[in-house]
Amino acid sequence: MENSVETIPLSNLALALIPVLVVIGILYKWSLEFKTGIYALLRMLVQLLLVGYVLTSVFSENNVWLVLAVLCVMISCASWIALRTLNLPRRVLYRDALASIALSGGGTLVIITTGVLELDPWYEPSKLIPLAGMIFANSMTSISLAGERVMTELANGKLYVEARGIALRAALIPMTNALFAVGLVSLPGMMTGMLINKADPLIAARYQIMVMCMIYGACGMSAALFLVLSEKKLLQANASAD
Repeated sequence: MENSVETIPLSNLALALIPVLVVIGILYKWSLEFKTGIYALLRMLVQLLLVGYVLTSVFSENNVWLVLAVLCVMISCASWIALRTLNLPRRVLYRDALASIALSGGGTLVIITTGVLELDPWYEPSKLIPLAGMIFANSMTSISLAGERVMTELANGKLYVEARGIALRAALIPMTNALFAVGLVSLPGMMTGMLINKADPLIAARYQIMVMCMIYGACGMSAALFLVLSEKKLLQANASAD
């Protein structure tokens, strides 16, 4: 089957690093953690190259157990990374983050793949895995933002109910802004990709509506569930800090 997506030459792809190197240069000049940026960039390059090879095998195999294994790895990694910014050992809150992403993100994924797209088979890897990646990655970010903010509010003397509400609102700021800006300021990833490949703009808009709804829903539910499940642990950690 002929590839409909134009291949980017490596020499051209290297030009995309220029803005990144500018940012790293600014971080270095301002005596900030530029090494973190370099590490994140290198890690991104290695991960994407590896996942390219892995997904080639997964897509060609079209095996339900292999697809489920990939989803489990994605959820496990997202749950671990979500807790990176919290001043607590990750193992303390890991199960709460894992349950939040698995239930909220997984539930959203089921609705989208079986109800909206009606995938046949339901585990079609070329569609299921990219959608799962969008859902789990954004759920991960919302949990990270919610966890960090609730700890800050507790440290400032807020009651947990009040801190929880502030944290949930903070966790949803990126996606709320995205909902306001989409179509006016930005054309998000899926829609942009479809338009680059000359899809009908109206069809591309429908797919993007689906994506925005699924991400907003997964983010909100994951953050809320995490804040509920981890309440006692967060309160204990705040009390110990005092």
